[in-house]
Amino acid sequence: MATPRVVSLVPSVTETLLAWGVTPVACTRFCEQPSLTHVGGTKDPDLAAIEALSPDLVVMDREENRLEDHEHLVAAGLRVHATAVRHLDDLDGEMRRLADAVGARWRPLELPTAPPADRSAFVPIWRRPWMALGHPTYGSSVLHALGIANAAAGRGPYPEMDLDDAAAEAPDLVVAPSEPYPFGERHRAELERVAPVRFVDGRDLLWWGERTRTALERLRRELV
Repeated sequence: MATPRVVSLVPSVTETLLAWGVTPVACTRFCEQPSLTHVGGTKDPDLAAIEALSPDLVVMDREENRLEDHEHLVAAGLRVHATAVRHLDDLDGEMRRLADAVGARWRPLELPTAPPADRSAFVPIWRRPWMALGHPTYGSSVLHALGIANAAAGRGPYPEMDLDDAAAEAPDLVVAPSEPYPFGERHRAELERVAPVRFVDGRDLLWWGERTRTALERLRRELV
């Protein structure tokens, strides 16, 4: 079977395809692959450029990308595969479907039993306005797998939640990822108004796929 010409509009998928030996003919500028052709962003892809590449498959995600872009590409006659990963439990099924679509093989995850949650965390994902990682989201399920409850779990997937709101939930720690907002040491004093801060690689917390195999252990070492 010839390797298909794939355009990936999902950073997690781009990384996973490369791990499978499938090099996309194009991806988004957020995929962190400077050697590959870029076709815009996840929310503003260059649809004409994608069509011009005549791909065998375009991979999108139901949360990461826009429905109207999906509909445009389907109407243009392109084959589109849409993923939907909102929980660690979704991963094996979604990755098997993706692997089948590109002629690759997914090795099922062996997830440890989640320990009882004995701590809670506030996870900021944006600033101005402040937004938090809520539930149901993949990142929230990762925290749960590590025995950490999400302080914003009852507010929806990505709620606006300022630091006063976060402090009122009395979390045990702030887990500050490096993306989508680039939280770092310059934000420590501000975030410590809520709880002690741990900075983590946002890709380990929020990107899913082949990365998940090692990301859980890295986050365990950093947070548990």
